[in-house]
Amino acid sequence: MTIPPVSVPWAESLGAALPPLVVQAERVAATVMQGVHGRRRPGQGDAFWQFRPYVVGDAAARVDWRQSAKSDRLFVRETEWEAAQTVALWSQRGAGMDWRSDRDLPAKRFRAELLLLAVAALLFRGGERVRLFGLPRAFAGRGALSALAEALPRQAAAAEDARIPRHARAVLVGDFLAPLEETRNAVAALAARSVRGHLVQVLDPAEETLPFTGRIRFEGLGTAEHALVPRVEGVRALYEERLARHRDGLAAIAAASGWSFATHRTDQPPEAALLALYRRLAPE
Repeated sequence: MTIPPVSVPWAESLGAALPPLVVQAERVAATVMQGVHGRRRPGQGDAFWQFRPYVVGDAAARVDWRQSAKSDRLFVRETEWEAAQTVALWSQRGAGMDWRSDRDLPAKRFRAELLLLAVAALLFRGGERVRLFGLPRAFAGRGALSALAEALPRQAAAAEDARIPRHARAVLVGDFLAPLEETRNAVAALAARSVRGHLVQVLDPAEETLPFTGRIRFEGLGTAEHALVPRVEGVRALYEERLARHRDGLAAIAAASGWSFATHRTDQPPEAALLALYRRLAPE
């Protein structure tokens, strides 16, 4: 028996799915927003006001007309804790991310992109700036989600970008099945610039449980080699052990740099993963 990968060329799939993906991301964000009970915190920030330029998507009621009258620009007044932060987002690409074990499941790339866009939608609602690794400018305002989605194909192939501001926050989403050293180097380079971040590992359920039986030929994706396993049941325990060890390694890499690590399966609803991620991004 052969288990062929179920995948689609990314350029074609993104072009066809972009509008629905944006709509779905907005719906997921709206659902999660109902579970967020405000981000207001007591303390000095409540009394300390500052101003930032108005961006498309800001409510007119937030414009400070007295401050705006002093120049030819509009300004929004906000408390210190509301000040816009920069959050850099990155989603992994590659043939492995296009894989899914069943046509009823989303490809890992689609789920990663959905989480990325949904968290961006929440951040835009909070007045924060969002940028993609490898792109020179940040996006802001509630109307920026479509532009961000269209820019996804231009993001950096690797989670590297020297232009990300110091003390920014980062979210990296992918399967992270490459050698641990690759992830360790990327996280360490960001942490060295005081970038705080979060790793979200997205896996297909079959990658966790290896549910196949009998003689299986696994077809490689991209440049990966094929593998013929005479009896999958005989290697399942070893596979699960190695996957658990790899996941522990990812968690250790995150912890060593003060980052967080979470896992998500494509057969699970995205809302829970998004809510947990957004709460970690909320001001401390």
